[in-house]
Amino acid sequence: PPGGLSSSRVGNAWCRRALHDAVQQHDQSPRAHRAATQPTPPPASSSPRPYPLTLYIAAPLATVRSPLPLPASPRRARPPLPRSHPTASRGWFASPDPTPPQQHLIRPGKGRISMAVEQRDQQGGEEAFEEVDPTGRFGRYADVLGLGSVKKVYRGFDQEEGIEVAWNRVRLRALADRDPGMVDRLHAEVRLLRSLHHRHIIGFHKVWLDRDAGVLNFITEVCTSGSLREYRQRHRHVSVKALKKWARQILEGLDHLHTHDPCIIHRDLNCSNVFINGNNGQVKIGDLGLAAIVDKTHVAHTILGTPEFMAPELYTETYTESVDIYSYGMCVLEMVTREVPYAECGSVVQIFHNVTRGVPPAALKRLKDPELRAFIERCIGQPRNRPTAAELLQDPFFSGIGEDDDDALTDAAAVVVAAAGPPVPRPRSYVDDLAGLRLD
Repeated sequence: PPGGLSSSRVGNAWCRRALHDAVQQHDQSPRAHRAATQPTPPPASSSPRPYPLTLYIAAPLATVRSPLPLPASPRRARPPLPRSHPTASRGWFASPDPTPPQQHLIRPGKGRISMAVEQRDQQGGEEAFEEVDPTGRFGRYADVLGLGSVKKVYRGFDQEEGIEVAWNRVRLRALADRDPGMVDRLHAEVRLLRSLHHRHIIGFHKVWLDRDAGVLNFITEVCTSGSLREYRQRHRHVSVKALKKWARQILEGLDHLHTHDPCIIHRDLNCSNVFINGNNGQVKIGDLGLAAIVDKTHVAHTILGTPEFMAPELYTETYTESVDIYSYGMCVLEMVTREVPYAECGSVVQIFHNVTRGVPPAALKRLKDPELRAFIERCIGQPRNRPTAAELLQDPFFSGIGEDDDDALTDAAAVVVAAAGPPVPRPRSYVDDLAGLRLD
């Protein structure tokens, strides 16, 4: 506009006039020139337009600068392309950016990212490590497999063996602030994992301390399908034969713990601490952070565990490895019913009163199979009457598992009377709900 015109009204009028003249000049150009130099507008349709209208201009005929910024039109989000579209990438559009991926600079010595976080290769789909261990053998991805108050479990990769692993990352500072004793229990878990070698116990690979970050890292075996509780909730129709196989494998792992020198009591056995590989049905016991190593008397003296799976004697602070057999019986009950034991109780206090008074879970009464019910009742009986893991492995309940038995292929849901009511909640936290309970 002319330099002497400073009024916004005059400036805006000049802009509108200049734009009008530009459009008129464009409309007077030859039709062939417009067709060769502008894209074809979308065809008219009676349905609502998914995109805002666009003014097609062959070439910039004039540069117009307004003294005041023109109001920006609201932007409308474009719907994502279907997953089968060649340019669709994770729900958004693939970027045609020709720039090469950023150089990956990681210093293995500290086990942390030193200069840049690796990015996924958009063209080849290569997964990038967020972190590597000091030796450079293990890499950590961003995917989180499990999450606790101070511990995160990430998906990792063993470059030497070419297998996926679980990268456990524990923030020691936060752990010490919450409970100094938990640090000792964590070190005990690591020591236990390093000493245990069994096909039905989560395997241990490596441990190291990142002092700069205050983080303890350790690599363990990973189970492809998560915990047995999650797996059972995803798959409703499972045969009794499959459930018996899972139950037997858990027993074999327990027998290895209880016959270990010294004896190892898990103390927190439940379906969320048992993991499964869904491709072959192999289950493994994990999360040994609450496990206790006891002497030859096999007696421990600490209240720990998940209330729904805790044996009555766990509340008295004097118990043996038979508490794991009690918890095991509750695991079998949950595997069959897909319901957490004592789901009818609204609080930990009610669970405590039912357990200490010998009141069984309501789900046990709904079992129609007398053999299954008798097996579970044998596991959750009085401590002096509970069998050992080795004795349970010889129970007739497991007879015929390796044979082709048509009865064993019965759906597990057929041996349970359906329970009315809303979905069963997850177990409550012992630390949160039982912290203020006085055990008189």
